[in-house]
Amino acid sequence: MSWILPALLLLPPAALAVLHLGFRAPRRRERNNPSAAGMRYREVVIPTVRDIPLRGWLIEPRSAAGGDAPTVVIVHGWGANMELMLPLARPFRDAGFRVLLFDARNHGSSPRDGHSSMPKFAEDAEAALNWLNGARLRGPRILVGHSIGAAAVLLAASRRRDVAGVIAIAAFAHPARLMARGLRRLHLPGPVIRLILRYIEWVIGHDYDDIAPENVICRVHCPVLLAHGTADRVIPVSDMDRIAHCCKSNIRTFRVEGADHDSVDLLTANADRLVDFARQVSSP
Repeated sequence: MSWILPALLLLPPAALAVLHLGFRAPRRRERNNPSAAGMRYREVVIPTVRDIPLRGWLIEPRSAAGGDAPTVVIVHGWGANMELMLPLARPFRDAGFRVLLFDARNHGSSPRDGHSSMPKFAEDAEAALNWLNGARLRGPRILVGHSIGAAAVLLAASRRRDVAGVIAIAAFAHPARLMARGLRRLHLPGPVIRLILRYIEWVIGHDYDDIAPENVICRVHCPVLLAHGTADRVIPVSDMDRIAHCCKSNIRTFRVEGADHDSVDLLTANADRLVDFARQVSSP
């Protein structure tokens, strides 16, 4: 990989600028909290890698269930924050689940920490699970993620045995194909796209094939529900089908008719499917 940096000098300045901007997620800070939506919560601080403090909200279930209530950990997507996940949190909270939301590094109210990447999202998801263990909050844990957060919860679950189930919403099948689609829209030539992809792989420190959801799914030991909008223009629904058919495992799929990538309204309108899955995997 020592050839990558010299080779990048051959790229046009505009391509280099786009490349570096791509690692910088837009920051959207919260304007409201769960109490504005009528949900009881408390603010929490979750230490992640190198003890960087993630800001989070622990939302209590509507009905008192004590420390044994199952907990749903929700991971937002690129450039989003935990406030944007509140509509998704409500149906779980109403069904008796505790919900833990947090801002990943470089997002919302959490600190900056270099570049953002899917493996970093996965590290933050695991930090949330570790925090629950340290807080002595018992009960099953269900990971829920959207977009890059969906890929991250699959990666996190593949390394854990304390996850009862995973709900991955609008996950991409392979990061290289996702980024290549975006780079082709810039009308970059094929060799330049391949060079950029190799450089990104070097920066994040992970081989694409090792972290791709279509490969990671086979290492997840708990049940998985893949949900995807049929009108998704960012990540096609065919990515869900590709992930689901990569290996024989306990995988279910749910196609949300007419939903685009960020159609939270259509997703929450069909939230009973997600809640039913969470109930099944958290039952004794």
